[in-house]
Amino acid sequence: MSSYFTDLAQQYIDGEWRPGTGSWDIIDFNPYDGEKLASITIATVEEVDDAYRAAERAQKKWGATNAYARRAVFEKALALIDEREAEITEVIISELGGTRLKAAFELHLVREFLRESVQLALRPEGKIIPSPVDGKENRLYRVPVGVVGVISPFNFPFLLSIKSVAPALALGNGVVLKPHQNTPIVGGSLVAKIFEDAGLPGGLLNVVITDIAEIGDAFIEHPVPKVISFTGSDKVGRHVATVCAANFKRSVLELGGNSALVVLEDADIDYAVDAAVFSRYVHQGQVCMAANRVLVDRSIEAEFTEKFVAKVRTLKTGDPSDPQTVIGPVINSSQADALSGAVEQAIAEGATALLHGSTTDNLVEPSVLTGLPADSGLLRQEIFGPVVFLVPFDGEEEAVRIVNDTPYGLSGAVHTADVERGVNFAKRIDTGMFHVNDGTVHDEPLVPFGGEKHSGIGRLNGETTVDAFTTTKWISVQHGRSFFPF
Repeated sequence: MSSYFTDLAQQYIDGEWRPGTGSWDIIDFNPYDGEKLASITIATVEEVDDAYRAAERAQKKWGATNAYARRAVFEKALALIDEREAEITEVIISELGGTRLKAAFELHLVREFLRESVQLALRPEGKIIPSPVDGKENRLYRVPVGVVGVISPFNFPFLLSIKSVAPALALGNGVVLKPHQNTPIVGGSLVAKIFEDAGLPGGLLNVVITDIAEIGDAFIEHPVPKVISFTGSDKVGRHVATVCAANFKRSVLELGGNSALVVLEDADIDYAVDAAVFSRYVHQGQVCMAANRVLVDRSIEAEFTEKFVAKVRTLKTGDPSDPQTVIGPVINSSQADALSGAVEQAIAEGATALLHGSTTDNLVEPSVLTGLPADSGLLRQEIFGPVVFLVPFDGEEEAVRIVNDTPYGLSGAVHTADVERGVNFAKRIDTGMFHVNDGTVHDEPLVPFGGEKHSGIGRLNGETTVDAFTTTKWISVQHGRSFFPF
């Protein structure tokens, strides 16, 4: 077992590793074999306050630091991840149940976003804006918001913590990070360790490992953070947004999805099968952009279905440390039970299981279902695991209606031989992102990432990240004298 699970099983507050003082411990388990990885005494409301106050103090000097000097920290963090890639991979496998393929995918994206953060340190630019008043100069400054609170999820915890933490720091802010209870090391302590060793000044980044049962809404209500960046379910996201609004804070919400991959009648069927299988089953389907639904034109339904099911049968379920494994465990028994329940509910509603995977502990084998009644609620909710619904349609109009018939609007994809037909199809879908002749799971450092409807508020990546973690300040200078009417 990695030393990370012993050395980093603590809070990181004001540049110091220290135990929490809460009344109970979070137990960190390996979801594959149930091994106890770490025991972490939770942080209290007082420690959340310590963390935010430390970030507030440290930020004042950091925000005034030359952007080129800030950039050096991120360059060093990149080098450390390269040096420690093998150990970080093992930690991802152990704590998340991620396969080796998934760990490599996550580390690749972490590097890409860190590289972008290097550039973000130099990105904010001011403006001189014309004035209708003679002699007036209007200066518009882009300044840090101050302190950002980040709440990250369990599915891609290293990436989705880094994705907010790194740019917020690069833009001159302090940060307090609260990782998910199931991934406290990969999503929290590991991030702190990388930045500590990269030379980030103490107090700027703090990690509190805790639970709302202990702290309630203290993390988001606290007066210090001006922005809360949350990635997780729409149910919790709604609460975060409500509390933030009541406390005059900005929230950036990256929430769930119910994405569809659509196969039109002129598509390359073999390629569409490959894209659909990856889009549904990457990281056991525990991805917000995953294709919950695969829509297929009825004229090619039989051929597509046969090839799709055949490919899914080849996916090996088992030990995530085995390089041959494609489907590792889901994160915990509650998720496994929910997935088994969804499959049984679908069958009870009249669906046919073309592939009915079994569940053993947290290992959930793939299931492929078809014939689910069109009014089933299962077609409109997020299924966070290796279960997919095949849905036939007759023509584009019906496909557009079915794709949009969900409260979510995150990602999606369409396959067709005519690229412009695909683009026109994509324009009609109520999502923040849509892909032509590709999968549904994509994230790039420069492209705005986010959803519509219940899939979130706001965007991250590139210039939208600058908007998320900075604010504008108008300073005017009157050259000469103003006229006052009294």
